[in-house]
Amino acid sequence: MFRIPMVSISMRELDRLKCIQGLIDKQLKQKAVAERLGLTVRQLRRLVERYELEGPRGLISKLRDRPGNRRLKQERAEEAFAIIRAQYADFGPTLAAEKLRERHGINLAVETVRSLMTAGGLWLPRRLRPPKVQQPRSRRACIGELVQIDGCEHAWFEDRAPQCTALVYVDDATSRLMVVLFGGSESTFGYFEATRQYIHRYGKPLAFYSDKASIFRINHKTATNGKGHTQFARALFELNIEGLCANTPGAKGRNELRLQRISTVDAANEFMPSFIEDYNRRFGKLPRDRHDAHRPVREDEDLDLTFSWHEARKVTTNLTLQYERKIYMLADNSENRRLIGKYIDVIQFPDGRVEIRAGGQSLPYSTYDRVGVIDQGAVVNHKRLNHALQAAQLLQAQRDP
Repeated sequence: MFRIPMVSISMRELDRLKCIQGLIDKQLKQKAVAERLGLTVRQLRRLVERYELEGPRGLISKLRDRPGNRRLKQERAEEAFAIIRAQYADFGPTLAAEKLRERHGINLAVETVRSLMTAGGLWLPRRLRPPKVQQPRSRRACIGELVQIDGCEHAWFEDRAPQCTALVYVDDATSRLMVVLFGGSESTFGYFEATRQYIHRYGKPLAFYSDKASIFRINHKTATNGKGHTQFARALFELNIEGLCANTPGAKGRNELRLQRISTVDAANEFMPSFIEDYNRRFGKLPRDRHDAHRPVREDEDLDLTFSWHEARKVTTNLTLQYERKIYMLADNSENRRLIGKYIDVIQFPDGRVEIRAGGQSLPYSTYDRVGVIDQGAVVNHKRLNHALQAAQLLQAQRDP
């Protein structure tokens, strides 16, 4: 029995078939058909010739069922996924793609990495996740899974000393005090120091839970400067620690602290280890799961670099850039001339030291202070207020031996 061959075509190809047939039947004009199909008249004529020779099969793209020229090779995909599974299984696709490029020379798009991780069961697409419902939540199951952080400005020493701020880190699963650090104000560098103390003692938690202060997130919807995240959020991203913000101020009510007969910040910080031990003995709870979710610091994670202030500055035609009312001058050589017109990183460390980097490499520089003295009227960002005051005191001490 003679069997008629079946030809499968798409809706787009079906529309093309109707147009070509209408042209052959002289029901449609050649120019109108070419415009509808997005073809030139010459291309349309060739398509008509193929249709007359091969029938509907001639309208099917010759590239159908053929792998694209830019398709990721199977060997490359398997190599990338093996590295991700062995070293970055707990990373998100964006960070995993970044590490593949930086450490292994494998340059893949984030969506390609997302597809590999999804197919391998390492990533769950957002559309498949259960919807979030704002309800009273239960404590996390194990220590290090979620750590609540907050700063409280208060007259801790009553009338014996000025007000100061206590930065408090509380484990959600156990209600244990993990770190308490006193400082002049609630600043980014203060949280850098407290977070570094935490990681040094316990390791990296899975997530920090904070309020919506500007230290933790960009609150101005119309803000266009920067990279869309704060310095603290950048540091957490580099360490693969999730940052969560509370929706209500009362979401974190377990970090009360009481000090007695302490009148200085240094004395309070010295007293904290014994206070924390006593507090946890009396109020700490056992976690539902004995597993410790803290992770060690990776060999490629530089805490000095992470817990520093990063800003991008543009190199001028004179091989200079400006930061903190100073002019930084780069050496005049062929390598640095390639940086003209480009943005490079200015990194300020907690001790006031400044480093300039391009492509991960430190660049030597000299400085020219336009002012010569600290401008007492300059506006200082509140997030770095305490750090600025300390730097000013150190500079004054150096000038007045």
